[in-house]
Amino acid sequence: MAALRLAIFPLTGAILFPGLQLPLHIFEPRYRDLVGTQLAKDRRIGMIQPRAVAEGSPLFEIGCVGRIEDVEALPDGRYNIVLEGERRFRLLRELDVTTAFRQVEAELIADSEDQALSSIERAAFEQEAHRFADLQGYQVDWNSVERLDDASLINGVSQIAPFDSAAKQALLEAGDLSTRCELLIQLMQFFGRSDPDEDRVTLQ
Repeated sequence: MAALRLAIFPLTGAILFPGLQLPLHIFEPRYRDLVGTQLAKDRRIGMIQPRAVAEGSPLFEIGCVGRIEDVEALPDGRYNIVLEGERRFRLLRELDVTTAFRQVEAELIADSEDQALSSIERAAFEQEAHRFADLQGYQVDWNSVERLDDASLINGVSQIAPFDSAAKQALLEAGDLSTRCELLIQLMQFFGRSDPDEDRVTLQ
């Protein structure tokens, strides 16, 4: 697959999955510049996690391209935007650029558009999700959950679950929906056994 140039927003803990939305408040000058530039181009931003919080930190290999679907330009130059996840991408190399924001060369990952779980996988996931929600005291509209297709369910839980950034990165990197589902079940089981005073599970 041909390589493409991506303007990126490296943000720890901000994970975007294909088909899902991610709201962002943009206030730093370089990322205001990023949004303004991309609005004038193709409205696409590569969301990817840095490996450390230090400035210019190396990046993880896998991220997700998001398209700016909604934008609110504030009078002081800040933005409120909503990104719609399109495709995962694999980082090839970081580019030497003059822009304030970072850019990379990447290739899109050809995920299957008709990924589905087996009935046994779906049932196992829903059973563990019920248990996990009860342990955490979450109120869930299970009727709505049951109406979700497999990809929306698994990717949605992967994006919003209270796991740490390393765990969510592992979910994003999972090669297919079944693998991501299995990992989610393992994380929910692990989190259910952890110290109830801990508010995030750590995958190290």
